Formats: sequence, structure tokens, C-alpha cells
Amino acid sequence: MDQANPVIWREPETAEARWARMPTIRNGAEYIASLRGRGTKLYLFGKLVEEPVDHPIIRPSINALRMSYDLAEAEPELATAHSPLIGKKVNRFLHIVESPDDLVTKNKMQRRMGQLTGTCFQRCTGLDTISVLHSITFEIDADKGTPYHQRFLAWLEQLQRKNLLVAAGMTDPKGDRSKRPHEQADPDMFLHVTKRTPEGVYITGAKAHMTGGWNQHWICVMPTMNMTAADRDYAVVAAVPGDADGITYVYGRQSCDGRAMEGGSIDVGNAEYGGQEVLVHFDNVFVPNEHVFMDGEYEYAQEMVARFTAYHRASYVCKTGLGDVLVGAAAAVAECNGVENVSHIKDKLVEMIHLNETIYSCGIASSHQAKQLPSGIFMNDATLSNVCKHNVTRFPYEIARLAQDLAGGLMVTMPSEADFRSEEVGPLIEKYLRGRGDIPTEERIRIMRLIENMTLGRNAVGYLTESMHGAGSPQAQRIHILRGTDLQAKKSLARSLAGVTPRDPAGVAQRDPAE
Repeated sequence: MDQANPVIWREPETAEARWARMPTIRNGAEYIASLRGRGTKLYLFGKLVEEPVDHPIIRPSINALRMSYDLAEAEPELATAHSPLIGKKVNRFLHIVESPDDLVTKNKMQRRMGQLTGTCFQRCTGLDTISVLHSITFEIDADKGTPYHQRFLAWLEQLQRKNLLVAAGMTDPKGDRSKRPHEQADPDMFLHVTKRTPEGVYITGAKAHMTGGWNQHWICVMPTMNMTAADRDYAVVAAVPGDADGITYVYGRQSCDGRAMEGGSIDVGNAEYGGQEVLVHFDNVFVPNEHVFMDGEYEYAQEMVARFTAYHRASYVCKTGLGDVLVGAAAAVAECNGVENVSHIKDKLVEMIHLNETIYSCGIASSHQAKQLPSGIFMNDATLSNVCKHNVTRFPYEIARLAQDLAGGLMVTMPSEADFRSEEVGPLIEKYLRGRGDIPTEERIRIMRLIENMTLGRNAVGYLTESMHGAGSPQAQRIHILRGTDLQAKKSLARSLAGVTPRDPAGVAQRDPAE
């Protein structure tokens, strides 16, 4: 043992004690209140943040999650569902998928959330985790006689009763990508079990790029890839409170996030909402047995990841909500510039709409063609889900390019809000940055800042870069698309129409039985 850095085995906290200190939340205001005073270790700019809820860079991401509570109140037919676990309505982000219609309504809710926030609202990973664990724990129990499914249902029931948030902790740092988890020089490159006791397990490692990680009440850690027998200690699924002892958060930087520190509401582009990604370090964090849903069943890790991606890649229809905002901003800036009736402007708007609806239609199709799993819940069509996400890796970039085209160069050369408000040069900006005479200069500036925010600034993270790398980078989708496609069947269709002799799977021409 390193005497300078001795291992700390923390006092076990029972599942009952954890639930006892968890709040019950009824609305968005109570959600924000629930995050105060948690005593977490969150670092930003190298400093411990005393109260993250009030930090101007962090608060917009909290506001985005607040909208998931507000929407449940404002549009319950969209954002709530009846739970068979507790016998009453729950937030749809905590609902078990009981039918293809549930998945379709989920997609509609995700688009609506994107429309209302204009950013990543950080809750889809938790919803997709719930769906995956319902089926995987059921199948592990059926094969091995483990108690995971009932543990999971008991945990989910409490989540629903208290109306709490859960984040997915899936992506490990991975270290040397040529080596498996157990082969890494530093074992912490993949989260793993470090100790087992009669009460539970201890876990160490990190989860990277965790969407909305600090803003959640619970984190559910899962394997990030397929495992082998030698990787048993890395094949762990566990639910951990976001304020558990031994967790450290490091907040991720986003482009132009420093503008939130300047005050004002124009230059930030999106005046209220933003995204969040954090690096989360687990230092021998204790998990009671009741909240362990896999421990060593390595052979189920690959299927778990595949199912998560089937759900989550279809969840990227949320980007069409952001696309709706960007199409609207592009149309509005065209009006500000007085060119809304020019034919090539209309054509570019049509192209933006076409690309956005293509993403949405593929995601919705994957939900309509969902198949039932042994546990009783439904899962998106995996191939169409991957096609949806693959479209997302491309189309938002073209939509963003067209929005910038319609906005013009002023979008990135405008003076600051402080200049606009100044007595000395403010009148010059008011005069020279006006477009159409009947539209206020400030409106034109605000719309351009919103386009900048979504295509270059802080929320370009959620609309562009996350669209590329979230839920697996493009090649991951291409692998799944090929794996899910029966090329032999397609070749048989072609050969049949071309009058070519059918072949068996080995490529040998089959003889006509009549010969």
C-alpha cells in the first residue's frame, strides 16, 4: 500500500439511510431546492464550488433539467404516464416502456423539450438506463438465479415515488484503447469493484463526459463495452447517490461559457438554458447490495451496451427540437434583414426543415417498430435507431451551416452587450446594426447571438459536437447498421429478380430440385 495515499474504506451507508435523506419533488422549484446544500465536491476553474446551484455557468444546465418537471405540469399528456409499479402517474422520464406508443410519445416529449430549452436537457440517459436495466436484470436472474431484477424494481419504485433524477455513467476514460480493462497499466481507467463485503461493494474509477452528472440525484454506473471472464470486476452496474461520500466532480468547459460571468442576457445567446458534462471520480464509493444490479456477470455487458444504444440513439430525436429553434432563428433573422421573401432564402429554410424532419422520421419509425423483450418492455428497432443517430452525426452540421449563411457575418463581429448599453457608443450600434426599420435593433442582435450560441457557442456542444460523439461516434453506428442488416436476404432478392441461380450461405449455387 502507498503510505502517502492510503486506501480509504468508507463507512457503509444503508439503502434505507440513503432513501431517508432523499427529497420528494413535486415541481421545478422543488427540484432546484433539492440540489442546495448537498456538500458535494465539484471543481470548476481549479476551485471548489461552494454552492453550484448559484454559479452562473452551472445554473443554466440546472434550469434545463427543471423544464422536465415544468413540462410534466404544463403538458401532462405528453410528459407523464401511468406507472404499474406505484399505480399512479409519474414523470415520463421515469416510466417503464410498456408499448411502442410509449416510445413514440417519449420521442415527441424529447422534441418538445428541445424546443423549450434549445439545448441538451440532460435526462435521456437516465430514462434509457431504466429501460435497459429492466430487461437485462430480468434475463440475468432467469439464467443465473440472481436477485437483481427485484432490486432494480424496488429502486425504481422509490425513484418514481420521490420523482427523482438519474444519470447514466457509462463512458470510462479507457486509457490505452488497444488493451482490455483488466490489461490496463492503471486499473482505474475502467470503473471496477475494489472490495466486496456482506453489506455491498466498493467501486473505484471514473466516468467521463457525464451529461448533467452533477445535476442528478442518482448516478447509475454501467459497463462501457463487452467484457471477458478476466474483466469480471469491471462488469458492475450500481446506483449511487450523486452526493455519496467519495465522489468528486470536475466540470467541463464549453465554448463561450465565460460570457455567463459577464452579466447581461444578450451575449450568452440562450438567456436561460445550457448543457453540462462532468468528469466524475469514484474513490472507493460504497454501494449497498440493494443497489447493485450486476456484479461479475461479464457475458451480459455487450448486450447491455447494445440495448442502451438502441434506446439512446433513437433518443437523439431531441436534436430536432433544437433544429426547430434554429430554423425559427434563421427565418427570424431573414426577416430582420428584410430578405424573408427572397427565393434562395426560402429554399435554404426548406433544406433545413427537410434535414430536421428526416432525423425525426427515422427516430419515430424505430419506435413504431419496437419489439417486446422477455421482461415485457419494448425496445426500439436497433437498425433504425442507429440510422437515426447516424443522421444526427451529419444533418445538424448542415442545418447550422445554413443558419450561419442566413445570419450573415455580423453574427460573429457584433460589439458586446456592454457596448450596446453604453451611453457613448450605444446609439451608434442602435443606428448601424438595425436591419428592417420596423424591427428593433436589439431583436436582431438577440436572434444573431442565439444562432451563434447554437452553432459556435455554448449550446453548440449539445447540438453539434454531442451530435457527433454522443451515444457512440459515427463508426459505432455503422458497425451496428451492418450487423443488423441481412445482406444475404437482400442478395437473394436481387438474384431472384435478375434470374440468377440462388446460392446457399456459403456462396455455392443451389440446384433446382426438379433437375
